[in-house]
Amino acid sequence: MEYNLADLFESVVDVVPGREALVYVDHPGTGAERRLTYAELDAAANRVGHHLLDSGVRPGEHLGLHLYNGVEYLQTVLGCLKARIVPVNVNYRYVEEELAYLYQDADLAALVFDAEFTDRVASALPRARGLRHLVRVGRVLPGAAAVPAVDFTDAEAAALPGRGFEKRSGDDQFIIYTGGTTGMPKGVMWRQEDLFFAGLGGGAPTGEPVSRPEELAERVAAGGDGITFFPTPPLMHGTSILTTFIGLNFGQRIVLHRKFVAEEVLRTIEKEKVTSVSLVGDAMLRPLIDALGGPMKGTDCSSLFSVSSSGAIMSETVRQQFRELVPNTVLLNNFGSSESGFNGTATDDSGPGRGFRIRMNSRTRVVDPATREPVAPGGIGRVAQCGHVPLGYYNDPARTAETFFVKDGERWVLLGDMATVDEEGVVTVLGRGSQCINTGGEKVYPEEVEQALKAHPDVYDALVAGVPDARWGSHVAAVVQLREGVARPSLREIQAHCRDRLAGYKIPRQLVITESIRRSPSGKADYRWAREVAAAADE
Repeated sequence: MEYNLADLFESVVDVVPGREALVYVDHPGTGAERRLTYAELDAAANRVGHHLLDSGVRPGEHLGLHLYNGVEYLQTVLGCLKARIVPVNVNYRYVEEELAYLYQDADLAALVFDAEFTDRVASALPRARGLRHLVRVGRVLPGAAAVPAVDFTDAEAAALPGRGFEKRSGDDQFIIYTGGTTGMPKGVMWRQEDLFFAGLGGGAPTGEPVSRPEELAERVAAGGDGITFFPTPPLMHGTSILTTFIGLNFGQRIVLHRKFVAEEVLRTIEKEKVTSVSLVGDAMLRPLIDALGGPMKGTDCSSLFSVSSSGAIMSETVRQQFRELVPNTVLLNNFGSSESGFNGTATDDSGPGRGFRIRMNSRTRVVDPATREPVAPGGIGRVAQCGHVPLGYYNDPARTAETFFVKDGERWVLLGDMATVDEEGVVTVLGRGSQCINTGGEKVYPEEVEQALKAHPDVYDALVAGVPDARWGSHVAAVVQLREGVARPSLREIQAHCRDRLAGYKIPRQLVITESIRRSPSGKADYRWAREVAAAADE
């Protein structure tokens, strides 16, 4: 047995076959749900794997998952891993041009898609050379384009539920496509063994690392089944599918919703006695707070032990508001990426004026991007990680050479985040270097300014961008979504609020009020949109 994700999943199934693995709520509010034990999820995944192999999809080829959250998503990922077919996530927000690029760039041989996306799939399909097998989830919609696809239910029913797959390897790949707001997406290629130790619990950030593959099932058998984990973002984003696999690797019960609806998330937390929730920043935590303070007041969240965020920061102001409503819950800002897995968790003294401070794992450093040597305490560099890191970007040798390197016999990945490190090894993440604003020679990182803005009682959400400025080169612009029913604040009022929290050069010189902040379905910021909005308002 190797550190292969399908092997590891099957080892867990074999020790807790009757334990409930998955609770899926299809359309929140309707009561429609599905429940599968570990043995039932295993058999469902086997059917998908056998169907794909029987249909001519070969081990090592790539399959795209163009789906909302659902049993079919998790079932298909596991089926691919069992059959040694490489799963590739597809952002369901993408339009024709982006889809055509991803389908082709990823060399998809097969695609599983929701019926709702049929027209977009049909538009992108002619440019996807090599995509020869399609499976549709859901009924054909009236007026939808004709796409030569097999019905998922029919494919599942005709395939065998047993295992019987060929021997697998820790070298088998898992590809996570990331990006798209500042350019076309890129596929991060992981060996499954590396992914297990970097981002799926094998490195055990809160305990002892797994020392041999068989040990995982032994821990599950001895550990009980009292944890229910609820990843609320779309599974198409790396942070959500990886945290789901952490739960499965440790025999936990997973709860999924098709889409994020705050009121329904809270109903499920109460009904299923959820112990851990993952989300993405304030964009998901704020709606939960609003619901708990309004229509869902009195919801029993006493089972909830932790709420963790990856991909965006839960600001201190918003965290405090949640603590007042659910006082016994631990809120964790985790730091990681599709290229590095898990790096660390923020310390309690993070916040405006102090930065996003993290105790990193032993494999993470802050390095000079030119020399790739560790920076001295107090110096500024880029976050880098060694050891269990990806192989590179699929079909992109130039970006791979920029981001991945070998030093002293170890593989490293150089992330886009700028940071400093102190004498005790605590890292302060400043922000993405690509979003840094140079104003009058000073560097401003949007995340810190955004945290200060969100501490204002009238601000619901905010993004910060740099706008060209004849005097300063660029000036700091705040694009703000206000709370409902509040008076429109002036720029002077916003500046006065920020002055106690930020150095003078970081204070916004422009304020743009917008009806809503544009983010991805997982809550990640769309900085390109923010720059365009701020620049247009400045004309």
